[in-house]
Amino acid sequence: MSNTLTIVAPEGLPFIDIEREFDYPVEAVFRAHKDPALYTRWLGPRGYQMDLLEYDFSTGGRYRYVHRDETGAAYAFNGVFHVVRDNEFAVQTFEFEGYPDVVSIESLTFERLEGERTRLTAHAVYPTVEARDGMVQSGMERGVVDGYDQLDEVLAAL
Repeated sequence: MSNTLTIVAPEGLPFIDIEREFDYPVEAVFRAHKDPALYTRWLGPRGYQMDLLEYDFSTGGRYRYVHRDETGAAYAFNGVFHVVRDNEFAVQTFEFEGYPDVVSIESLTFERLEGERTRLTAHAVYPTVEARDGMVQSGMERGVVDGYDQLDEVLAAL
């Protein structure tokens, strides 16, 4: 994969910025976020099983899923989609149920680039720097790297 992933967690600030380009049109990248059958194929660390319990990627929709690692350990997540504009933008909450009451607010921007390419940008704001640091130290980077590599594979198969 030639598209570099950038993850920035500025010291002393409670947010994380993630950026990655894809060699596919915005409509395909957005569809892979919206379609539950595609979403389960790419989100999270490679080798994890995903049980999608609820998923409505639309304004006012909700989601809840459980990832299971190779040992069977379960990690549950949930949130609400506050705004979803097809092929452009989404704002959601994100909560890891292992740390209840620590909810981040995340925005996803789908930017159309020349040559039928897409830049996907995520901005996640946490209630405290400590909560943000906990997310960074949780192995989040592996999940994002693996997830976006798997997203490339899903997009190539469309």
